[in-house]
Amino acid sequence: MRVAVRHGKIEWQRHALERMAERGILRGEVKEALLNGELIECYPGDYPLPSGLFMTNIDKRPLHVVAAYNSVTDTVYVITVYIPSLKYFEPDLKTRRTR
Repeated sequence: MRVAVRHGKIEWQRHALERMAERGILRGEVKEALLNGELIECYPGDYPLPSGLFMTNIDKRPLHVVAAYNSVTDTVYVITVYIPSLKYFEPDLKTRRTR
C-alpha cells in the first residue's frame, strides 16, 4: 500500500475530498498519514476491498485516514479523512471508546 502511495496510485473518493475541504486537510497531509502513519485498525472484511484506519500527527494535529487497497490494481482508495474526537476515542486517539 505504501509503495502505491509513493507512486501516486491513489484514488480520492468524493466523500474524502468533501470532508478534507470542510476540515482544511490537504492531500499532502493524507499522503503523509498513509506513508508514515500508524495502522490502528484493520477492516479485512470491508467490501468491496479490505481497508484500514491510519493515524498520524501533522504539526501536532491528529489526523485519521480510512483507506482501502486493491492489490490487483495496486491502487489505494482514500475513503474518508477526519480529525479524531475524544467523544469517540480515548486520549491516545487510537483506541475507540466503549459505550
